[in-house]
Amino acid sequence: MIDTDNNYWSRRDFIKGIGAAAAGMALSSCAISGDRSAKGLTPEALAVEPVVDPKTLEKPNLTVGYVPVNDCAPFAIAWKKGFFRKYGLNVKLNREASWATSRDGIIFGRLDASPVVSGAVTNARIGAEGARHAPLCAAMTIHRHGNAMTMNRAMWDFGLRPWRDYNGDLETFGRDFRNYFDKQPAEKKVWAVVLSSAIYEYFVRYLSAAAGVDPFKEFRIIIIPPPQMVTNVRIGAMQAYMVAEPWNTRAIKGNEGVGFTFAQGREIWSGHPDRLLGVMEDFIIKYPKTYRSLVKAMIEACQYCSKPENRPEVAELITDRSFTGAKPKKGAIDKLTRPAIVGEYNYGGFDDKERILNSPETTLFFDLPPNLAREPGDHSTFLWQSESIWLMTQAARWGQIKEFPKNAKELAAKAWKTDLYREIATEMGIQCPARDEKVEPAEAFIDKKAFDPSDPVGYLNSFEIRANAPTRFFMS
Repeated sequence: MIDTDNNYWSRRDFIKGIGAAAAGMALSSCAISGDRSAKGLTPEALAVEPVVDPKTLEKPNLTVGYVPVNDCAPFAIAWKKGFFRKYGLNVKLNREASWATSRDGIIFGRLDASPVVSGAVTNARIGAEGARHAPLCAAMTIHRHGNAMTMNRAMWDFGLRPWRDYNGDLETFGRDFRNYFDKQPAEKKVWAVVLSSAIYEYFVRYLSAAAGVDPFKEFRIIIIPPPQMVTNVRIGAMQAYMVAEPWNTRAIKGNEGVGFTFAQGREIWSGHPDRLLGVMEDFIIKYPKTYRSLVKAMIEACQYCSKPENRPEVAELITDRSFTGAKPKKGAIDKLTRPAIVGEYNYGGFDDKERILNSPETTLFFDLPPNLAREPGDHSTFLWQSESIWLMTQAARWGQIKEFPKNAKELAAKAWKTDLYREIATEMGIQCPARDEKVEPAEAFIDKKAFDPSDPVGYLNSFEIRANAPTRFFMS
């Protein structure tokens, strides 16, 4: 749980918080039990003729992690369709219990590679509070968007509504948001995210501050694994959370009925990176051919997931127990995974009003819509180092580092291997942007504040609400 000099938890409150979170873990119907990881080779994979001889790779046998959220789709497809096999790899997929174990599995050598939350790689490099300090690297994004913020039924009953209902009116939302928290006791001022010092935490804080509500004073943030979010809302351990799908869709009326989707992450920052394919730096150095094969397999898997005609198949595949295990008790098998994969997104609500948004931007695996593809050759798996710099501004804004790094561009280049991705993609005949950085336009952000990577300190200082000292993490 996060605390600041202005907002302490008593020992009793802290123990209550831990107890509620533990209860959620115990009660969750989706708790991880045993090894559910996908095993063996499918008939489709066996039929694939490798284009890379495994004997030419330094390490053809890999253990790759994934987390039971929609993000696992490219990993599921690479396994099912034989993209790993195509590039000479024998990959053992390992289902991870949380984003912390996914990250730490790489750092401590249990995993060769795994998806990591956007922010984890950057913050490992800068040593942000609440993050592991390690030479993590990434050369590609797994996907963009595909996540959302969920609020509970009590917040709806108080008068809060999905962001789309506010029509961009931050002042009105801020009034409703502040009024809600003003009337709540401490134990009912809790948000949950999946990992400390990562983009979901930043989005929760960014949204609050954009609406004029100081996130240090109005609520607390705890860390909960994705499959345990819904249960923890049901038992009252927290009132709201941000997570990857399908755990937002699962919460709405007609499914679990414990809350509604306030906003998709893309409504906070349109085009934001969500998951990266993380590895340790020495993995790239020791096994360069292997790494290239892994990136190529994942790029092809992302391309497959991106095609509209394949998305229904992808949504159904990841309902399997080996992946998300998100099969509803009633209705279509892909009722929970389909909305964010296919793009038929339902925000929910308790007034019987339909809030379904049909949009190909709900989750971006490779192809970008025209409004986001502003640079020649840009696509979802391409890493912009300027996005890493933006994440550093947020680490500084929220007190997780004492000051913005003077060598931020150097750190971004070390962590986000854009040049290496460009080389690999070029070998595959994929065009990439020539630059490593770009300006994020004002219309991309919920507060209409543009980000220019050439002046990150000026950008950081332009925010009225920001931390002056590092935050302290009591539980992660």
